[in-house]
Amino acid sequence: MKFIVSAFITASLAFGLGLFLPWWSIAIAGFLTGFSIPQQKFLSMLSAFIGVFLFWGGLALYISFANNHILAQKIAMLVVKSNNPYALIALTASIGGITAGLTAFTGRSLAIVFKKNN
Repeated sequence: MKFIVSAFITASLAFGLGLFLPWWSIAIAGFLTGFSIPQQKFLSMLSAFIGVFLFWGGLALYISFANNHILAQKIAMLVVKSNNPYALIALTASIGGITAGLTAFTGRSLAIVFKKNN
């Protein structure tokens, strides 16, 4: 249950912080979730990855549908050397998920260190 709640909270924090801060605010969301929700380090990382992966993937898909994939096709030709906008969306979601997952792992590790020192 903590896993699903952690993924949802990470995605919600990423959305809320993304309204006011740059794209890297997903790292703050992952760190805060990893630090505050007690789980194993790997599960904390995986839940943050999945939460932000689904959030950023859905957001990129929504934006891409809004302009009929015109911009995504052009950028996909530059980045992934393919005319497939879904490859670019998957890459975007993966970058966000990896960023949040690694910071959640860091936050969980820091919480464990603080707990051992007290």
